[in-house]
Amino acid sequence: MPNIDDNILKQLILDCQNNLSSAQEKMYKVFSKKYFGICLRYATDYNEAEDMLQEGFVKLFRNMDKYNFTGSFKAWSSRLITNNCIDMLRKKPNLYTISDDNAFYLEATNLEAIDELIVEDLVAIIQKLPIGYRTIFNLYVIDGFSHKEIAEKLDINEGTSKSQLNRAKKLLQKKLEEMKLQEFNAQAKFKS
Repeated sequence: MPNIDDNILKQLILDCQNNLSSAQEKMYKVFSKKYFGICLRYATDYNEAEDMLQEGFVKLFRNMDKYNFTGSFKAWSSRLITNNCIDMLRKKPNLYTISDDNAFYLEATNLEAIDELIVEDLVAIIQKLPIGYRTIFNLYVIDGFSHKEIAEKLDINEGTSKSQLNRAKKLLQKKLEEMKLQEFNAQAKFKS
């Protein structure tokens, strides 16, 4: 999250609560990069992430008066942006690729290869996951929601959340292994 002095942030929030356009513009400049990163995790592509970001800021400014300075603004606003992304995804048909009847648990997968990737590569891989897998992976792994919270938020069975997370991990592991194999083959070709 961007570094901004607490007193300056407090004044910026107050100015945004009073609908000062100059404060809203500054808020956008200060936080847009961080929020865009959140949107990229949930979006299928760059354009969808931009739409999520714009809609998220509209909601942020509309709800600014609800922030009462009792907790971290950065956490509150990030949660609002995340919820906006989820709301936009829920409007899409076929968010979930499996039904509750087919929910099952896969054994935990080894994601050690993630440590070797740069963030952009990981985001690109996550964006290629089916929308339901991607949403639950982001909510659980990155945003720290519990399966119970995810189930309530998305109006699904808790078992579906667990199953889709495990399937997402399995797909990620497969894609990471494919990337490693491609890298290995490229290096072997280069050496010969």
